[in-house]
Amino acid sequence: MDIRTIVIQDRELLEEFADALSDRAPDIERDVARLKKTPHDRELTADLFRAIHNIKGDAALCKFELGTAIAHPIETMMARFREGEIPFSDLLAELILLAIDRLELATDALLALKPLDNLRLVDLVHGLDELAQSTTQEVDKHCANLIEAVTGFPPVISDMSVRAPRASTAEKKTAPDQASADLQFFRSLALQLESRSPLFKGRTMRILRLALETNKAAGLPADPRQLEAAVYMHDVGMMLLPEAVWLKIGKMTEEEKQILRNHPGFAAGLLQRMPGWEGAAEMVAQHHEMPDGGGYPNAIGGDQIAAGAKILAIVDAFEAVMLKHIHRGKNRSVLRAIAEVNACDNQFASELIAPFNLVIRKTIEA
Repeated sequence: MDIRTIVIQDRELLEEFADALSDRAPDIERDVARLKKTPHDRELTADLFRAIHNIKGDAALCKFELGTAIAHPIETMMARFREGEIPFSDLLAELILLAIDRLELATDALLALKPLDNLRLVDLVHGLDELAQSTTQEVDKHCANLIEAVTGFPPVISDMSVRAPRASTAEKKTAPDQASADLQFFRSLALQLESRSPLFKGRTMRILRLALETNKAAGLPADPRQLEAAVYMHDVGMMLLPEAVWLKIGKMTEEEKQILRNHPGFAAGLLQRMPGWEGAAEMVAQHHEMPDGGGYPNAIGGDQIAAGAKILAIVDAFEAVMLKHIHRGKNRSVLRAIAEVNACDNQFASELIAPFNLVIRKTIEA
């Protein structure tokens, strides 16, 4: 199998595989988390082995060679663990989850007729094959090297929250001017949005911290105050849409997606009507546009998109990935979230991916 030239042999079969994988992935995530805590639980070991084996079987039935190529060496490693040959280390656990994430991304990309280049599938499959043949002493080293080869980041085993920025003493003592009062109002609206779902708790300050630090790392291409306002307001338009749409759990219909695409315009419209926030309005209006013109609402691209909108697009996507499938109990690590964003970097401004990665790297190292 040449991973670089994967084609869909039977779209209907691939869709069946995608559905089966979506059903099995949360069970794998859950079992991996439990097995890290109780590695001697033979029933859990059997459940996880069976889940990986079933993915391999599904891939074979659906004639999806990539699925087999990824699942088979993981099954081999689980068999070695089951026989007591290797331990179930944190690095092995993280690699299993990363591999399943990559398989999901590859399946979705194929169905959407998108390129696979950024997923580093060649590195993943070759690395998994080498891992399956490694000695007991080499397992963790191979896992660490493969994680870094696929994600671009050294492995750090922790599920960490992105800390919100703290106001400096000087900021606290400064008398509020009109702009500061406006920002406080914008923040209150963002917190109202957060209150609509427990999944949103803390998201505003996480996104704000990442946006401001990415902007700083990139040399301040966006006005920080306008960017702060855009962070607060970018999703406020959601509250003007039916809650059944924007709070929906699971896949949306095409009609629901079209409704959802109205939210940037509503929030931008509010900002446009407030003197001094034209820059923030532009960022909010454009934060779902893409460099290649494939975004919405106006399908603009390249330099037509404001720098702040490009930054907001990246950090908003990162937050979304962290929460992705959380309704099914899937708790993503920062490492796998940033890896997924990087795998989809053709959707974002390439000149801002490196500064964003630098911010995340500093966060992980801290």
